[in-house]
Amino acid sequence: MDDLGFFRELFTGLNRGLLMSIMLIIPSALGGLVIGITAGALRAFGNAAVVRIGDGYAALFRGTPLVVQLFVLYFGLPNVGIYLSPYWAAVTAFVLCSGAYQSEYVRGALLSIKRNQYLGAQALGFTRLQTIFWVIIPQAMRRALPGCGNEIIYLIKYSSLAYIVTFMELTGEGKTIATEYFRFTEVFLVIGFYYLILVSVAKIILRKTEKALEVPGFGSA
Repeated sequence: MDDLGFFRELFTGLNRGLLMSIMLIIPSALGGLVIGITAGALRAFGNAAVVRIGDGYAALFRGTPLVVQLFVLYFGLPNVGIYLSPYWAAVTAFVLCSGAYQSEYVRGALLSIKRNQYLGAQALGFTRLQTIFWVIIPQAMRRALPGCGNEIIYLIKYSSLAYIVTFMELTGEGKTIATEYFRFTEVFLVIGFYYLILVSVAKIILRKTEKALEVPGFGSA
């Protein structure tokens, strides 16, 4: 096959894989953020038992390789009668792993809010739950956003591991073509460029989000 035909097939396959990667990244990022905020708040304000459970979850998913988590979900769970498709095994692993890291950023941001914020809210008649939800979390999320955004960028890159459980995303499609034509250098250079574009777009969106959440007179997010 001539170079023109090879690159035509390469870009067709990679564009197909790019759509699959986006289908992985968006729900994984949103799910990880929801779990991270929930787990981070529980770890910061829960009772002793809840804190231990939250800390255990974070330690488990931050302390084990994502590849191992993918293998357990896709190849291990069938041994106990639970079967996940390649897509849902990958999304579940990414959500749980990303959520564990996000919870650490959120927990740190929540604990960084000064005590006088709580006292001021109580003086205005807020309950503890209202204080956390309406006063503490909005401030903390501005502080946590850079770290959470960084985790989303990591998520974009480690979504490339989904091909290990046979989900044919960007890297999986590229690997198939590279193996077929033995042109690994060209294929993986193009794949790297695709990921660079994805990360650059994510950085622009995150910067705009930080700017939108900026409070005049109180600094940026």
